[in-house]
Amino acid sequence: MKRSGSADLPLHYGHVPPWLAQRMATLGLAITEAILMEYGKAEVLRRLSSPFWFQSLGAVMGMDWHSSGITTSVMGALKKSINPLSKELGIYICGGKGKHSKETPNELLKIANATGLNGTELVRASKLSAKVDNTAIQDGFQLYLHCFILSNEGDWTVVQQGMSNHSATARRYHWHSENLKSFVEEPHTGIRGINQGQILNLTAKNADQTRQSMMSITAESPTRMLNEIQKLILPNHHDVKSKDVDLKRLGSILWLAQEKRPKDFEELLLLEGMGPRTLQSMALVSEVIYGTPSRFTDPARYSFAHGGKDGHPFPVPVNVYDETINVLQKAIEKSKIGNTDKQQAIKSLHQIASHAEKDFIPNMDFEKVIQKERADSWKYGGRTVFGKEKPQRDEQLKLF
Repeated sequence: MKRSGSADLPLHYGHVPPWLAQRMATLGLAITEAILMEYGKAEVLRRLSSPFWFQSLGAVMGMDWHSSGITTSVMGALKKSINPLSKELGIYICGGKGKHSKETPNELLKIANATGLNGTELVRASKLSAKVDNTAIQDGFQLYLHCFILSNEGDWTVVQQGMSNHSATARRYHWHSENLKSFVEEPHTGIRGINQGQILNLTAKNADQTRQSMMSITAESPTRMLNEIQKLILPNHHDVKSKDVDLKRLGSILWLAQEKRPKDFEELLLLEGMGPRTLQSMALVSEVIYGTPSRFTDPARYSFAHGGKDGHPFPVPVNVYDETINVLQKAIEKSKIGNTDKQQAIKSLHQIASHAEKDFIPNMDFEKVIQKERADSWKYGGRTVFGKEKPQRDEQLKLF
């Protein structure tokens, strides 16, 4: 299993205004089509699995570059624009925020019926990716958004996000089916974010002994195991306190495990009732009984393309945004009929910029650039969630 990383983002509340939401959907579709024609479906999924590329996409689409709202808004825009054309594009987006995330299994089964893919395996991948980030890795973030993106060839990417009420941040997790090895051992290629102290990470390679010990617990008689746990709690061991173990909940899981007899840690995670708190209890018990350690230490420049809806770094230049969409759409349409001049021109522009960056020495006044963008915003149809931008008035000095 390859997980592409994660990103911590400050919580931003509010909404995406209709004038921006529609443009985000249109631009998102144009960018997706351009990548599909140039690189193919696998590349679309690969890019969505990168937290850095995803953040850059959101910034280009006019969202505040560091906002947690990028995840919900970008995935909502892509789902709205891509799904009506899924049969043609070969890309499908399932799930979403809150109650929409719970529809993912049903959506995946419908897609499987239409494409011939293995729906059972896709649903399992969806559930396991959520279980791992919400339960096996307990970093203080509770999942509230789960999106499953797949191609008609069976490749998939998961983009999901959790919220922390304590640190007022959201954390986004990215998964990719490429090079699938394991859901429960070292599935990540990196975690990007602020270190918030020790976490329970049962996917770490060093936690293999803990995982095996937890599986051993499920093989023991529940009555005997609960008696042993009570003995451990009563002497007031430093590692496990009574408040750390919900015996009623843990007992029900042990009985269920006996009935279902999970053959591996993945199946244990999927047991009904196996939430973060119960798994933590099992890990702590395992730590005391078996002596296994279970606790381990835990792209803003694209926003200059189309600003941000809250005015950072400057208001969204609607006229420029529309022109970007227009150029991309024309390039895509011409490419479909064999005329790739514009598509090649866009590609060349990127290559020129990349070469220029290599030896570039910044000498601009950053604040002056932003001030000029804000001052000229009205010329380009600048808008924020607060309304349309107006020309700045030079007020004369008043003596009286």
